[in-house]
Amino acid sequence: MIRVLVADDEALIRGALVALLGLEPDLSVVAEADTSTGAVTAAALSRPHIAVLDLEMPPADGLVAAERILREPATDGEPATRIVLVTRHARPGVLRRALAAGVKAFVPKTTPAERLAEIIREVHAGRRYVDPEIAASALTENDCPLTARELEVLRAARSGHSIDWIAGQVHLAPGTVRNYLSSAMGKIGVSSRHAAARRAWEQGWI
Repeated sequence: MIRVLVADDEALIRGALVALLGLEPDLSVVAEADTSTGAVTAAALSRPHIAVLDLEMPPADGLVAAERILREPATDGEPATRIVLVTRHARPGVLRRALAAGVKAFVPKTTPAERLAEIIREVHAGRRYVDPEIAASALTENDCPLTARELEVLRAARSGHSIDWIAGQVHLAPGTVRNYLSSAMGKIGVSSRHAAARRAWEQGWI
């Protein structure tokens, strides 16, 4: 029996997915979560074979949750949890980050439940699956022009908070934060930090 965790902040979608996967004879949904932090906690408690995570969950995204779950080693002879990321917005830049983190499957939310069940089986068997359209988009995507520090600052800037708040989050001086934001805005070609953060998110860089 393949043990599955389902995490999605939309109750209707999560409930439908749990119900449909529960009809599969070889799948058992052992835990649910409605936040990325809840998914990490649920994975630690239930030790699922597969975690199906919504990419757009608050407070951090599903990829952050995936990275944390993947840090947990296998225990008691059980393999480490493998991750299937599900997204409504197929941002190709996220694909590179996901694969680098060790995510095994990346699928759009339009995927039928029956096909998702097949993908879960494939991942459990040790294979990888990436939606063909997302993969094709990733091949034509421009490389990210921003540094790791600029991306970190833009990630914090997505909150909409002040420069001082962002500085506290990334442990830098406010002036240094302004410099990173200005540099990022110039590279992306936008006139505000909010636009820069939005563009970086749309491209899947953060």
